[in-house]
Amino acid sequence: MSSIIFHLAFPVDNLPETKQFYVEGLGCDPGRESKHSLILNLGGHQLVAHVSQEAGVLQASIYPRHFGLVFPERSDWQALYDRAQAQNLKFREMARVRFVGTSLEHSVFFLEDPFGNLLEFKHYVHAEAVFGDRHMERVGDR
Repeated sequence: MSSIIFHLAFPVDNLPETKQFYVEGLGCDPGRESKHSLILNLGGHQLVAHVSQEAGVLQASIYPRHFGLVFPERSDWQALYDRAQAQNLKFREMARVRFVGTSLEHSVFFLEDPFGNLLEFKHYVHAEAVFGDRHMERVGDR
């Protein structure tokens, strides 16, 4: 199943700003583009930014809606964090470690794009925690 990729569509209200944040800022590869949408490659997954009047709706917290990547290698997570800082991207939450000393321990940071979409980037100390450790009830910070 390694050839299966994830697809996510999300609202934006300005394609040049979308390119600035996702291509220049995050380093996504751009794909097809029309005057209403832009395809982006984020970690081998297909994002589609659609121009919409629904863009810009801000959430009070990181829940419920956000998307992002889980990095298998800490160095890749760190490289993206460093890039986001160098590109002056807007951090919704700076890097921190959640669930220290447990099997769920992971590093995380959140970015906010110019349209209010939230992106989460994580690296788990124990890879099995990504989908496993079902006996643990903790999910997120709530």
